[in-house]
Amino acid sequence: MRNPAVRRTLVRLLEHARFEVLPTPSTEAKVVEHVPLEIPVTVTASPTKGLQATLELAERLAVRGYTTVPHLAARMVSGRAELVEICERLRSAGITRVFVPGGDADPTGDYPDALALLEDLAGLGHPFEQVGITGYPESHPTIHDDLTVQAMWDKRRYATHVVSNLSFDPAVIRVWIQRMRSRGVTMPLLLGMPGPVDRTKLLSMATKIGVGESTRFLAKNKGTFARLAAPGGFTGERFLLKCAPTLSEPTSLVEGLHVFTFNQIAETEAWRRDLLDRLHQ
Repeated sequence: MRNPAVRRTLVRLLEHARFEVLPTPSTEAKVVEHVPLEIPVTVTASPTKGLQATLELAERLAVRGYTTVPHLAARMVSGRAELVEICERLRSAGITRVFVPGGDADPTGDYPDALALLEDLAGLGHPFEQVGITGYPESHPTIHDDLTVQAMWDKRRYATHVVSNLSFDPAVIRVWIQRMRSRGVTMPLLLGMPGPVDRTKLLSMATKIGVGESTRFLAKNKGTFARLAAPGGFTGERFLLKCAPTLSEPTSLVEGLHVFTFNQIAETEAWRRDLLDRLHQ
């Protein structure tokens, strides 16, 4: 790669990547075998499995020495009493980071959206050092674009960073980041992107509706699935190269990558390591 600025940007982002995983029985073993301890691991929340599976996997990985980031899907938490229990449980496990989406489940209690839960976290004295919220470069299926940007503005007092949902269009990423920053949302951003995906494994995973938020995203966005599954349809390296000019801008405040592994954990780390090795050459 001839452009030193692009190389430096990609190296920085790849070295500050984190992996999103689904809480299945084999996930812990895959992470321990293939993921270095310096890579934070986020654990999705599934309405079918409940928050218990998310919290248990996050705790087990924390014991293994990983920085873990459980998803606290707001609509899956019954209310303040349960939230207090969750906070105490995670803090006792040494977990200091969480990610707070609204979640796809119907509300089970007092939190209809992420903002409501974030407000209660603040009322509990900000128990976590880092709190992430979702950003939507592409249009949300049920929420107008203006409202998604407004939601980030509303949450800015309670969160420490934004994690973008999947997008495959560098031009969309550029416009969205510019719009977000011009609106005054200055939280650091982790750019969401898929890891390398085997077509057969992806098809199998995408049919298991309810396994995790990533899977439901694919189920609801057939165009996304097609882009991932088509031969030559998407590569992370090409995507990052096209995004690099935007990501290199200091005003973009892009700190790292949030890689959706779809539980293809070994393949994701092999891709990250290989690209880093080539960039260092």
